[in-house]
Amino acid sequence: MKRLVPAWLAFLLLLLTATVLMYYSLPGAFVQPLLSLNRELSGLSEKTVSVGAHYVHYLVGGSGEPVVLLHGIFAEKDHWVDFARPLTRRYQVIAPDLPGFGESGRLPDQTYDYASQTERLKALFDALGIQRVHLAGNSMGGTLAALFAIRYPARVASVAFICAPHGIKTPRPSEMDGLIDTGKTPLIAHNAVEFEQMMSLLFTQRPFLPYPILQATQADALRNAPSNVRLWTGQLKDRYLLDAHIGALKQPNLTLWGGDDRLFDVSGADVLRTRLKNSRIQVLQGVGHLPMMEAPKATAQMYASFLADFSTQR
Repeated sequence: MKRLVPAWLAFLLLLLTATVLMYYSLPGAFVQPLLSLNRELSGLSEKTVSVGAHYVHYLVGGSGEPVVLLHGIFAEKDHWVDFARPLTRRYQVIAPDLPGFGESGRLPDQTYDYASQTERLKALFDALGIQRVHLAGNSMGGTLAALFAIRYPARVASVAFICAPHGIKTPRPSEMDGLIDTGKTPLIAHNAVEFEQMMSLLFTQRPFLPYPILQATQADALRNAPSNVRLWTGQLKDRYLLDAHIGALKQPNLTLWGGDDRLFDVSGADVLRTRLKNSRIQVLQGVGHLPMMEAPKATAQMYASFLADFSTQR
């Protein structure tokens, strides 16, 4: 006589099969639950605040001195969530979608150059009641952090470049420099092939991204490609903007530059060594352009150590 499968087990198997099928056939249904779960693990929750013409979406969690994490071009706030996990135990961590990016939206009649974003960042801090802050940023976000610290020195306690800031003229051209010089836009994807090429350029060892998150990221990149061209063209005008101003940064600062960064060559770390004071500079071997995603635990520990040492020296 055949052994019958218990009804509860058959139902469980059916439910599991249906969930797996939905996971891959309707990935959009899983994006928000996955994001919410990861945020909760880091003690972060999402909020919004009105800043000029934008409603800025941001993640916030923890308590203590405020630490603000600024993403790079065409990136968004959730790229910091794993990095923020150990920091929320000691600091109030804030990771905004900068105006023009992520859920904060992009308006056709607004400009998103560094000068405009610097003033929007000040308006964001004013709206949140933040008087003095530790700033950390990746790529465009690092440059914005430095420019804000130079423009409003009394409001910034320290600056950290979590990988290379945009706008330093490196002694050796990077792979992205070569692509730009031939008229290409390597961080703008118009199709799935270009998206894959972009991902390979950004990462040395890709972090695990759940299928729904990866699909949503690709869909956003392809949908925003025409608008991204406008911002990309604007940033090309400021291609070496930070190079002209970096020496004016006086706050204690940290640089964690990916040794395998293909966007900004690691030789740029030597430029910062010669021009920055109160600096701590470390090359991260085997890491690409987004260390807060590729090696979040290790880079967060380095940043936490910098903050702790800075606090004890004050």
